[in-house]
Amino acid sequence: MTVTSRATGVTVEARNIGGIERTHVEFEPGITILVGRNATNRTSFLQALMAALGSNRASLKADADEGEVSLTVGDETFTRVLRRKGSNTVTKGDPYLSDPELADLFAFLLESNEARRAVERGDDLRELIMRPVDTTAIEAQITQLEAERRTLDERLNEADSLERSIGNLEQREAELDSKIDDARERLEALEGEIEAAERSDTGDDELLDRLNDLRSTLENVRFRLETERQSLEALRDDEEDIREALDELPDESSDSPSELESKLSKRRERVRELESQMNEIQNIVRVNESMLSGGNRDVADALRGEDDGGSVTDQLLGGDQVVCWTCGSEVSSETIEATVEHLENHRASLAADRRTAREEIDDLSARLDTIEERRTRRRELSSRLEQTVAEREETLDRIEDLEARQDELREEITTVEAKAEDVDDETDELVELHSKANRAELERERLETERERVREKLDEARMKRDELAEHEARRAEIDDEIQELRGRIDRIEADAVEAFNDHMERVLDILQYENIERVWIERVRRERSGRGRTQEQSQFNLHIVRQTESGSVYEDTVDHLSESEREVIGLVFGLAGYLVHDVAEQLPFMLLDSLEAIDSERIAALVEYVHEHAKFVVVALLPEDAAALDEDHTRVTEI
Repeated sequence: MTVTSRATGVTVEARNIGGIERTHVEFEPGITILVGRNATNRTSFLQALMAALGSNRASLKADADEGEVSLTVGDETFTRVLRRKGSNTVTKGDPYLSDPELADLFAFLLESNEARRAVERGDDLRELIMRPVDTTAIEAQITQLEAERRTLDERLNEADSLERSIGNLEQREAELDSKIDDARERLEALEGEIEAAERSDTGDDELLDRLNDLRSTLENVRFRLETERQSLEALRDDEEDIREALDELPDESSDSPSELESKLSKRRERVRELESQMNEIQNIVRVNESMLSGGNRDVADALRGEDDGGSVTDQLLGGDQVVCWTCGSEVSSETIEATVEHLENHRASLAADRRTAREEIDDLSARLDTIEERRTRRRELSSRLEQTVAEREETLDRIEDLEARQDELREEITTVEAKAEDVDDETDELVELHSKANRAELERERLETERERVREKLDEARMKRDELAEHEARRAEIDDEIQELRGRIDRIEADAVEAFNDHMERVLDILQYENIERVWIERVRRERSGRGRTQEQSQFNLHIVRQTESGSVYEDTVDHLSESEREVIGLVFGLAGYLVHDVAEQLPFMLLDSLEAIDSERIAALVEYVHEHAKFVVVALLPEDAAALDEDHTRVTEI
């Protein structure tokens, strides 16, 4: 190994990785160039570095059952051990990243990189950009907020009737205030007349007082009885309304909440299983693609022992055979390509299953919320009904007691009146005045009692209105939260598109492709229907505008781009993801490989541009391409 470097910042030691038997490489922050021809373990070294950083894309040396790599950055060391287990490779250790998904997509830009290949194939780019975003958690939060909003809406539906009720109660309170004032005035006038009549009265005061008391008591009982009967009528109306509300509630769902919870748990577990399978398939696809794209050269070297330019290597590389990374035997590239295509199709099928499972999760969550809302409403109505029935029974008991008391008073009054048959007209007039005064007093008391009840109901209604105001405020908060959650993904999408377009424009200015006027992603919305709902979903479409020699422009497709043009666009798309998802905050490394389709000057410009955003840039280049970069950059010439 030969390294040209002025300072040491990173140390990589690898054993039995790809085509590497053992190596030790040091480089400093900045641009590190792995200089060499094909089959010189440059890709294997990048994969070893990726493994130490956290990726699962590295493969073992074909004739080894175990390999390892260590990465020292400053004072910290990160390790990864790979072991063969049947046809699979398992890893353990303490890598730089605990979750390598972002880095695999947007920092490890080798030829088999999924982002680069998606651009080359002309795929919809949205899925790649949105994959690191936990949309399942966001959607679950939205579902929970929507359920809370539905509950609040049911309560807020009472707002209009509550306002009308408050208005009626306030009007009734004012009417009662006026009637009470009139009753007081009448009572004061009657008391004056009674005082005058008593001064001139010569009758039997004791008998008259007794008769007056009985009549007053009877009048009081009558008013109380009337009030209780009115209350009874109101309670019966309330009972009828509550029973109607209960009857209008939908029947209990045949779904059992415990069964729904079990199904929901199973669907969520299914989503996790599908995502795990998709990740495993993607890792297998990446390794196979690496074999097809050039990683097989390193494995071939490993099988042969060293790169001496012998005929075995030439035959492997020159023919249409690829060294299988699982068993070391030779298979046709068409066989591996067919396998990769089959795996990619299977992964797409799993993704469709995951979308279906997520839709089922939404449906089950909504059904659970509906059942709980109905049960809560039924409990509230049943409690009100029980209380109303109890009050009605108590009112009936009081009415029965008052009716019995009324009969007793009437009999006693008849007896006293018989004794007072000889009382003169003047006494009759005084008795009538007392009777009127008693009725006026009772009327005033009845009005005041009714006003007190009206005020209690008014206070209760106003408190409920205050609660509804709080519900209204909470509902507005929920609307804002739902809008923010829904907008979060939109903002990420918009930022991704903006970042890509911005960086593409800059790189095109640097690379100066004369016949490409512009390349950009257009974010469009399309509707997706399912389970009785219609949802909008974004799609990212890649557009290319070319310019002819005459200066006219026209739109073209990715399929018509040259290999070098697609390489550049794929690399810039990966870089856009690196910036949009703030990968640099987690990983200050950017790895580049397979740039041969781009000419030397443009490679140099592109690498310098990448270095503006990544602290460590490690790039594998042919000697003639490496010559175009500044000589001050670290160069690794042997691995």
